Amino acid sequence: MTAYRKLIRRTALAATAAVATLVLAACSSSSGGHDMGSMESDSSPTAAASAEAGDHNDADISFSNEMIQHHRQAIEMAALADSRASSKEVKDLATKIEGEQDPEIKTMSEWLTSWGEQVPEDMSGMGHDMSSSMPGMMSSDDMDKLKKASGAEFDKMFLEMMVKHHEGAVEMAKTEQADGKYGAATKLADDVVTAQTAEIKQMNEMLDKS
Repeated sequence: MTAYRKLIRRTALAATAAVATLVLAACSSSSGGHDMGSMESDSSPTAAASAEAGDHNDADISFSNEMIQHHRQAIEMAALADSRASSKEVKDLATKIEGEQDPEIKTMSEWLTSWGEQVPEDMSGMGHDMSSSMPGMMSSDDMDKLKKASGAEFDKMFLEMMVKHHEGAVEMAKTEQADGKYGAATKLADDVVTAQTAEIKQMNEMLDKS
């Protein structure tokens, strides 16, 4: 009888396990093969991206649009130093400005694209005068004079113009700090104020020594 009872018990356990397996399979099938965790992970990135793309205002758009053009002119000015400047300090500063501002142009262009805005056309080197629309911008005549200068004359002209240019950029960045909404844009504005204020001080010291 003992052996018989053991056989009955094993049979019952096996039947219970089989029923449990069938129940689990049915639940999996009815949920479409997704648990709640996987459904959340599928939808969260899209929702987060949408929220991030929409979290900006007109001040952010204006700042990005105008600072791109402002930076382009600074890079155009800085590129002249390699063949025209006589001071190694001026050449090194020009290289630094290019290295800082070119990546910022790319970043702001990506923001505008993600917001469905047009990236401004590159008008540098085309004689387009934007000096009246943005603070610190050089006129076409200013740029022509800088291109014709060389040696110590270029160094002095470059520093004087770039001080004015940087002061305009700082003014624009402070407007973004006050009015902007997009966190990355206001952070970039902070960086512009910090970096270009320091460079203004450096350039004024270089002018005092010249």
